[in-house]
Formats: sequence, C-alpha cells, structure tokens
Amino acid sequence: MAGTADNETRDAEAAVPALGIGMVGYAFMGAAHSQAWRTVGRVFDLPVRPVLAAIGGRDAAAVRAAAAQHGWAAAETDWRALIARDDVQLVDVCTPGDSHAEIAIAALEAGKHVLCEKPLANSVAEAEAMAVAADLAAARGQVAMVGFNYRRLPAAAYARRLVAEGRLGTIRHVRVTYLQDWLVDPDFPLTWRLKREYAGSGALGDLGAHAVDLAQYLAGEPLVGVSALTETFVRERPLLAGVSSGLSGSAGGAERGPVTVDDAALFTGRLASGALANFEATRMASGRKNALRLEINGEHGSLAFDLERLNELFFHDHTEPASTAGFRRILVTEPDHPYLEAWWPPGHALGYEHTFTHQARDLVLAVAEGTTPAPTFADGLQVQRVLAAVEESAEKNAVYTPVPA
Repeated sequence: MAGTADNETRDAEAAVPALGIGMVGYAFMGAAHSQAWRTVGRVFDLPVRPVLAAIGGRDAAAVRAAAAQHGWAAAETDWRALIARDDVQLVDVCTPGDSHAEIAIAALEAGKHVLCEKPLANSVAEAEAMAVAADLAAARGQVAMVGFNYRRLPAAAYARRLVAEGRLGTIRHVRVTYLQDWLVDPDFPLTWRLKREYAGSGALGDLGAHAVDLAQYLAGEPLVGVSALTETFVRERPLLAGVSSGLSGSAGGAERGPVTVDDAALFTGRLASGALANFEATRMASGRKNALRLEINGEHGSLAFDLERLNELFFHDHTEPASTAGFRRILVTEPDHPYLEAWWPPGHALGYEHTFTHQARDLVLAVAEGTTPAPTFADGLQVQRVLAAVEESAEKNAVYTPVPA
C-alpha cells in the first residue's frame, strides 16, 4: 500500500510542470532560500513545481556539501555554467552585492527568470543596468524580482492592506529603526560585509535597505529626499582566517585591515506626499539582535510592528472615543490574513524562514501567470537611489539631498 501511495504522489507531481531553480551562493541567504524552494510546493498549491536543479559556488567542496545538505540535484563551481543549464529556468542570486549585476544581467539575457537578493546592487549605475535588462526581459515574458523578504511577513502584508484601505487616513510620520549588535566587538574579523568593494555599504545597505523598502511599501509612496549622518566606529579589524558567511568568522592573527563601510546610518526623509520619516540602521547596538521596528502615524490611526514579535501587529484607531481607544494587539495568524491560508490553525505562529517561502510562492505564481512580481528591479533601483542619496548627504554633513525620481 505504501508503494502504491508513493507512486500516486510521484504521478501527481509529474503532472505539474517543473520550474528548475538554479541558485548562486550557499551561505546564510543560500540556506534560507534553499529551505524556501524545498518547502513552497509542499505548502502552497502551485501551478508549477519548483525543482532544486543546481546550486553554484566557487569552492567545489563547500558547494557540494551545500548541495547535499539542502537537497540540490547538482553543484556547479562556475555561475555561467549554472545559467547555461537546460534544467534551470529561474536563477536565484544569493551572492555578495558586487556580483549581483553581472550574474543577474547574464541570466536575464540567457532567457532565465531572476530572483536577486537585496540590495539590488552596489551602485546606482549597476542597478540602472539591471533594471534595463529586466525591462527588456519582461518583453520576452521573463520576470525579475528583488528579495526584500520582510514584505512577505504576514503582519507586514496585513499592515499594507490596512493602509491601502485608508484605515490610517493621510500618512504623517514613518519611523523605522533596524538595530543589531554583531559588530560591537572591535576584534570581530574583517569579513566581506565590512569591505565596500564587496558589500557596497555597511549597515546602510545591509539593514537600511530593508528599512527603506519596508517603509515605502507600507506607506505606499517613495522617499523623495533625505538628510543623513553615517559613522564608522571601528575603523580597523583583524584580518579574517579562512572563509566566512559575512556574519561570523575567526581572526587570523594580529594583523588588521581597514573597515571601508559605515557601522551606522541615521537619516530623516520626506515622502512624496510630504509625510516625514526617520531611519536608524546600526550593527553596533549592544543587546539588539535583529530589532527591526516600524511605526506609521496617520490622521485616523497608527500601526506599529516589531520583527522580534513578528506575528503581532499593533493598531490604534484614532476615530474611537478617547476613553476606550488605544493600541490593540492583533495576532496575525488567522486564515484570512496574508499567506496564512496554507499554514497552521489560528494562534500557531510562523517564523523568519517563512518569509522566504512566501517570497518563493509569489515569484512562482508570477512566472506561471505571466504577471509582474513585486518588488521589481525598478523598485530595487529606487531603493538604491535612496541609499546613494543618504551617502551623498552624509558626505555633505547632512545637507538635504533629493532622491532622483
């Protein structure tokens, strides 16, 4: 009987068209994306079936180990060979930012769909080239999406729904802080995330990109100008021994090298409607592990969210009588909340990893239906322009700097 059931399962899977996934990169984001690709088709009812065709990386032994651990059918040490594979229809780019543009553009030109981790690129020029390539590919029926996974938190998606429905009225303030502490130790080694040539920027691009995208997504409008300060508190660190995912590593000895990115960024901004926004991103906030906090204030109410309590959304309805009004805690686990129809009974919480599963689900549906997934490469370019404006403003001692449209 068990064999019959297994055969029926295989027959059912074979009846659904396959979508071959090829992923470049296998460290932190590679592991998170791998789990999503393994899981998405077993949770959501999809019109195509993601298949983990091949994973790529430069270190042959490491990439083979990652393939075995995460369930990839093949391993490649040249990303060009991965893109050229006939069994790969979608390329997932999980590498450091310095290679995003080259890999993503090559994949699009080869006729593949593309998912690219955030931030889209290390410079506005690279992001512009990627957006152009994505537009040309869209005319051929391909899709390209940026991996701002926090949009896929059910609480964040529900917050966006409330804003779009007008529950907050006109937006007046947006506040976002993204605080981590993994660089507080001055003897933490000099990983690629601390080198501008690989990472593009520091806390600004790593954390600030998420903060900017989430703020603009929830408010439903872009930032049009910023005034900023940045700082590098530890300007030299021990050289790295061996390899690192960027978030961990061991020092190789007494020799030190220069840190060429920011440790913290602080900036104010104005949204297109005139609403005010303020942002803080740092990897030097001792005691804060992954504290992304956001609040939106509007004429009719407010929303507040904390990533470390990611199944909760706090909502204040200012149209209620003052005697009973206040922030109410919404447990975002109901089946009519975004993405929750496929998961567990109400009250059974989800976690960080599920954001990547939801991201994969939305991208697969866009591929199958021929629709445009969000955020697009154009959205990623807009975030890159905000980051560039922040750096320009900081270089000019916080001079207000417009963000190009």
